[in-house]
Amino acid sequence: MKKMWRSGLIFTAANLLVGFGNFAFQSIIGHHLTDAGEYGLVNSTLGLMTLLGLPIAIATQAVTHYIARFNFSGDDIRLQGLLAGCHRFLLRLTMLGSIIAIILVKPLGDFFHIPRLSLVIMALLCVLAGLWGGFATALCQGMAWFKRLALISILTVVLRLSFGGLVAWKYPTAEMAVLATAVSLLSFAVLLFWKKDLSWPGATAISPWDREFVLFFIVAAACTGGSYCLTQGDLLVAQRYFMKSDMDAYSGAGVLARALSMTVAPLLTILFTHRSSAHAHSQDDVREQFKLLGLYSFGLAAGATGLLLLRTYLLAFIGRNTPGAADMVGPLAWTMVFVGLMQALAMWALASRWIKLSLLYGALGLIYWLTLLALGRSPAAMLRVMPVAAALCLAILFVGWFLAMRPGTKT
Repeated sequence: MKKMWRSGLIFTAANLLVGFGNFAFQSIIGHHLTDAGEYGLVNSTLGLMTLLGLPIAIATQAVTHYIARFNFSGDDIRLQGLLAGCHRFLLRLTMLGSIIAIILVKPLGDFFHIPRLSLVIMALLCVLAGLWGGFATALCQGMAWFKRLALISILTVVLRLSFGGLVAWKYPTAEMAVLATAVSLLSFAVLLFWKKDLSWPGATAISPWDREFVLFFIVAAACTGGSYCLTQGDLLVAQRYFMKSDMDAYSGAGVLARALSMTVAPLLTILFTHRSSAHAHSQDDVREQFKLLGLYSFGLAAGATGLLLLRTYLLAFIGRNTPGAADMVGPLAWTMVFVGLMQALAMWALASRWIKLSLLYGALGLIYWLTLLALGRSPAAMLRVMPVAAALCLAILFVGWFLAMRPGTKT
């Protein structure tokens, strides 16, 4: 546990640097993409990419949980067999996800009013690269190789800044800014230095597809889909309904608000990996996990306070300092605090294999997104609905989580 905590804290610290780097990237494109709507298009296209990448994100959650359970069991022979089996499963799913992305990218781009085919093609390139990056991430998270993930994260943001700064200066279009994300995913090539650790010669592959894994995969799909709807689904709703100038302002404010949960997200990764272990439910372990939850919640609250106090300066840094964007930061920040707390409860439930509560989280996320799609047809309407809907979802989930924590409760 101590070793995992140390490497996990290194991963968290690295993620803070990555967060600053990604913020700097937003500053670069915010100052160079001056045509109306271009800046907003970048971030809404990134939201479309995340939607298309959901299959591997779901698999990452399921495989991380499955591998982590046996990683701490001491049964190395069975662990190697499971790793080999999960490797094969992830490879096939990545190939299937790539085919699905190719089929769906154009219809989804049309539905959410992504205006140019060239932008849709760039999004597809990013999705395909991201799927293969997620393939490696799932194995690393399951084995608690957080130091390696930290290195990859730093390399990713360095590549994104370097390439993005160059092309945004010379070719200030949304396509080139999106392409920078695809180039940054080349950082996963560093795993070739540890290719021996990602191969298990002589190990007999054990298929993960038993009844427990299938059930957990379905639940992971609900949780991952719910998280997407809560954290990024609003970007596509805004792209569908908002005018270009409104979309630029909303996108800038959203970048700041979404950074709240993304900055402290590594703490949930540590929590999920450890609690997924079959031996991580003792009283001492639960106490340590509550400390992580407390640290995560404190980070959200402190980040939201700092964001509200410094929003003018932060918006100016990314070139989006307009009265409209400044007014949007408050409602979006509160929404992301509520969403971040929901994610913490959901990760706890998912790692604990609380099926009903995990499915509830997924259902709440979908209801939240459909509510925005139905009612958020203007910035004013969207910003009225978001914090209220997120707070109601959090209240419902917290009641369910509190009841599930009681001894003897069937989950």
